[in-house]
Amino acid sequence: MKTFTKTIATGVLLAATLISTSAMAAQKIAVVDVQGVLQALPQTAIIVQSINDEFKAQFADVQKLQKDGEFEVEKLQRDGATMSEAQKQASQEKIMAIRTELQQKAGPLQQEVQRRQNEEQTKLLGLVKQAIDAIAKSDNYDLVLNAGAATFAKPEFDISKKVIDKVNQN
Repeated sequence: MKTFTKTIATGVLLAATLISTSAMAAQKIAVVDVQGVLQALPQTAIIVQSINDEFKAQFADVQKLQKDGEFEVEKLQRDGATMSEAQKQASQEKIMAIRTELQQKAGPLQQEVQRRQNEEQTKLLGLVKQAIDAIAKSDNYDLVLNAGAATFAKPEFDISKKVIDKVNQN
């Protein structure tokens, strides 16, 4: 009786394995390199340019402060030997004031630029997701993986080019 039960259990296990193997073979899987898609989209370059244009004045202000600071440091190094103590002190105070102002402007500017980039990237990711969903539905894919999550995938399973084309159509 025990061997009969073991034989049945083994048969059921073997049947389940065969069924799951055949079910896995019937699944249609694709991969997409989302990061590569984002980089290849012309919208990405447009976003970068629009953000640069949006913050152009602030970037120029920060660059001017950097140049002013560099000039003062070079001036102090170059002329320090011939300067009086009062002149050295005034130059050092000016350098410190420029550094403080630079920190006060550069930090928030960097955060604001990062925030805007994240906003725009989120919008673009939404378009990419819609394109992936549409392709998965139209081509009957059961599963679409990010290419970074797959250790290996044959090139014919990569739908990245289709996704780029689909996003560009919209």
